[in-house]
Amino acid sequence: MRHPITRRIAAAAALSVPLALAAGTAPASAQPVSGPLSVRLDPLKGSDASGTATLTPTGNGGLKVSIHDTGLVPNMPHAQHIHGDTSGKHFTCPTDAADKNGDGFISIEEGLPMYGNIHISLTTKGDTSMKSALAVDRMPVADANGDLNYQRTLKPSQLPPGTLSHLTDLHIVQHGVDANGNDKYDLKGLGESTFAKSAGLKGIPEEATDGATCGMIMPVGSVDTGGASTAGVDHPFVIGAGIAGLIAAGGLLVIRRRSTTSSNR
Repeated sequence: MRHPITRRIAAAAALSVPLALAAGTAPASAQPVSGPLSVRLDPLKGSDASGTATLTPTGNGGLKVSIHDTGLVPNMPHAQHIHGDTSGKHFTCPTDAADKNGDGFISIEEGLPMYGNIHISLTTKGDTSMKSALAVDRMPVADANGDLNYQRTLKPSQLPPGTLSHLTDLHIVQHGVDANGNDKYDLKGLGESTFAKSAGLKGIPEEATDGATCGMIMPVGSVDTGGASTAGVDHPFVIGAGIAGLIAAGGLLVIRRRSTTSSNR
């Protein structure tokens, strides 16, 4: 009999850490946006997932987000965010070279210098700020086939300043991989999440936090929506503040585990 096991773990801190911008970088000029905009979600190193997303500005200043994936870890929640920057700095999707420890996957620590700070948390309901970065209880769950369908229209008040005028400077990152092929997140795959551990959250599988897909937001009809050059993306002060902000974000990290099938004796 199969049944989900839900673990709720309170984050260690609930302080708000502001995101710092690199000194001397002036905000870029806003550009008009005519939607919709498309995203090809390509697999990050070690992942078999892929998908597409469409972002459509609404008439009242909001943003409709639609995401469709295949190949994700089945019956598991997948944290997802819009990353990047609206002040003129350049970030992009990480290449395989970002796997510095050689474990075959891209951890948060390895990917964040490439894809930048969280701009919007793509939750299914409620808060969408960086405070909800680890609110996996409000992130979409893949079905039994590993397919994920997400749709939400964000209100103007849920969009940080500059979002609509700089949509093509942003991108989508999804998390959650299955390193050992057993259709769930567990410590046997890649061990304990070093990022979650640094936030004071013990026993969280690395599989739950490693990157699964990434895609750059482009106007519909554009040719290349996958990864790009990493030149100019290294802003240590910004990245350090971003990691600190994630660690101090608060909220709930919920890992849903699916038990293996057992027979009644």
